[in-house]
Amino acid sequence: MGRLVPAVTRALDILELFLDGDGTLSAPDIVRKLQLPRTTVHELVTTLATRKYLVPVPDQPGRYRLGVRPYQLGSRYAEQLDLAAEGQQVARAVAETCDETVHVAILEDTDVIYIAKVDSTHAVRMVSAVGRRLPAHCTAVGKMLLACLPEQELAARVPDDAELIAMTPHSVTDPAALREALAGIRRRGLAVEMQESNPDVGCVAAPVHDRTGQVVAALSISVPMIRWSEERRAELERLAAQGAADLSERLGHRRAA
Repeated sequence: MGRLVPAVTRALDILELFLDGDGTLSAPDIVRKLQLPRTTVHELVTTLATRKYLVPVPDQPGRYRLGVRPYQLGSRYAEQLDLAAEGQQVARAVAETCDETVHVAILEDTDVIYIAKVDSTHAVRMVSAVGRRLPAHCTAVGKMLLACLPEQELAARVPDDAELIAMTPHSVTDPAALREALAGIRRRGLAVEMQESNPDVGCVAAPVHDRTGQVVAALSISVPMIRWSEERRAELERLAAQGAADLSERLGHRRAA
């Protein structure tokens, strides 16, 4: 774990003071409650006010209340909670249709984090679980999400000299090969992963969009290789695309005509 930054810690301490009390504080109140130097408090409050985390209280000189920025961050957090809840419902509906394991995942740096999962009624050994993270390049959901990144951002996350770990002998570990695969995924709008995260499982995935059109997650269907065929793959791709579109619509995304 890296070193904590004192100035950031103090700024967060100030913001968290607003969780209690009447909702307004003055600089002397903060000095007294946090036992910080007046100069430090003045600089921190000025910075927070400049960034709209705090705003002056009208007709009460020297007093502050929370600004719009914490609300925006809280709204963003709520959207993520909604994504997990809506994702679980859609994943359940898709799983009931195909009786295979369905996931919804988001991208964080070069990993995927699973936020929803519904298991098949068949006994299948899976490496995934809600809350678990896996290397994005080894999974269909991860490849789908990486493929949706702008080229510059993808290059920053997966540079030419990136060391890509292998989860199975089938995992792609060469950055150039991965970028070539992602280009194909970008063209098709669907991702397929064959035994790259689990030697016994194949997977297809489709992108999930929010109301702004941004890709915020991916939905995948995983199937044991003993039930895999090109015909089954085509069917699962259709179901994954439909499920991802349904989830996108729940998030406010308007489908193209």
